Amino acid sequence: MNFGISILSVVPIRENAGDQSEMTTQLIFGEHYKILESQKKWSKIEIAHDRYIGWISNNQIYRIDKEEYNKLEKEIPTITTDILDIIEGETHQPIVIGSVLPTYKSDHALINNIMFKFSGKTTQGFSQKKHLINNAMIFLNAPYLWGGRTPLGIDCSGFTQIIYRLQGIKIPRDAYQQAEIGTTLSFIDESEEGDLAFFDNHEGKIIHVGLIMKNNYIIHASGKVRIDKIDQEGIFNIKKKKHTHKLRIIKSIV
Repeated sequence: MNFGISILSVVPIRENAGDQSEMTTQLIFGEHYKILESQKKWSKIEIAHDRYIGWISNNQIYRIDKEEYNKLEKEIPTITTDILDIIEGETHQPIVIGSVLPTYKSDHALINNIMFKFSGKTTQGFSQKKHLINNAMIFLNAPYLWGGRTPLGIDCSGFTQIIYRLQGIKIPRDAYQQAEIGTTLSFIDESEEGDLAFFDNHEGKIIHVGLIMKNNYIIHASGKVRIDKIDQEGIFNIKKKKHTHKLRIIKSIV
């Protein structure tokens, strides 16, 4: 089996092998993966941190060996926390919030013996649950993008995943997968800031997720990252004067 890591800012991962296939998620700088299958122009990969599978263009692959992959798997990742910053390698390039800095020490990351200098803000993990909402507010008004995971475009489950990641907590990629973890709460009044609320469609399928805020508000990605009211029925859009999402379940993850 072959292995790789992203040394580009943002890389689209597609459902099938082709430029016209829909983007289902994104790799951001420093995320490593297994290469499951290779074709002439595309490779199927499994992203390490959430086991998500999709297709990446071969000209965006940067290979690492098994030893490097296993080393990265054992690390507590250092995560960038500025919306946008610059990392210096062989050239300068921008990286987005949530990027990973492998083997980070003294303002330097190391990938395949290539040194990258980074002097921005970072974190290695969980401090207080309230910081989930503090981090979520950084993304306020970020445009909705199916498969997106950055402030330049993000979907609902990509939003909740990256917010938890900034606290050093791994959760799955898609909303229905996220709904399968954590402790179920019976009522909104039992919830705390940072808990996840999930919403379903008329078929009962989980299709949306957001982060609970205090005073019965929720922050979620719908058109853009926005704040709305929430009650036992679901999300209530004050401007539209109607419920836009039907509440299914509330989960405490931490």
